[in-house]
Amino acid sequence: MRILLLAAAAFLLVACGGNRAAEMVSTSTDSGRSGLFPLFGGGNDEEEMANTPQLGVNSFLWRATLDTLNFMPLSSADPIGGVVISDWYAPPERPDEHMKVTVYILDRRLRADAVRVAVFRQTRGANGWADAQTNPDTGIRLENAILSRARELRLAAIAQ
Repeated sequence: MRILLLAAAAFLLVACGGNRAAEMVSTSTDSGRSGLFPLFGGGNDEEEMANTPQLGVNSFLWRATLDTLNFMPLSSADPIGGVVISDWYAPPERPDEHMKVTVYILDRRLRADAVRVAVFRQTRGANGWADAQTNPDTGIRLENAILSRARELRLAAIAQ
């Protein structure tokens, strides 16, 4: 009876899991490349999609985020979870102030609400670095820049 119960529990656990990891880490057979990163080509061809490794997020938004933040050092970039975290960056004209940016890509579709940006700023005073207010428009401007770049990448992929 105990073996039957354990087998039933194992079957239920396996049935709940799905194979999402295998879906995201599929390999490309036409180009010989494999791994976690997709070929940033785009398109809707089912055969191409089946042979292309998949991101957990929209590839145009992912590439646009990296392009937009290319002036900042990156601390972390997770293509499956869709999170990019920059390291602290000090503009050359303001050495007593630095900022950090976190970008969340929330969807696999190219949509305006699929990207969120959080900006953190610190200023250096007599007691070291202290958190400071950020202009709310900074995050919105970064979101718009990422979306504009993603749109450019999508149009370039369609034109090819």
